[in-house]
Amino acid sequence: MSINNVNNNGLPNQSAVDNARSNAQQAQNQASAQSAARQTAQAPRQDSVSLTQSAQQLSQVQKKGGDAPVNQEKVDRLKAAVQSGEYQVNPDTLASRIARLESQLFGSE
Repeated sequence: MSINNVNNNGLPNQSAVDNARSNAQQAQNQASAQSAARQTAQAPRQDSVSLTQSAQQLSQVQKKGGDAPVNQEKVDRLKAAVQSGEYQVNPDTLASRIARLESQLFGSE
């Protein structure tokens, strides 16, 4: 008959217990890592953007401005008049035209 673990008072070898604990911890860590990887792969992150009403209106104004035809001859005449100091601004006419343009753009005539 053989006697095992004589020096450990009948307890299992301590290094074997430590190895078993280490293996169990490694298995648990691997399972956690695999679970996290599956969750990341299954649920891709989606970004979204929303524009305020003012930003949407500004975008519409820019599109309308870009689509408008340009009378280059008139632009050149006005540019020359401004540079020479001959161009005169009528503040009342300017204000009424700005108000009319805003009402057209924002629909409150």
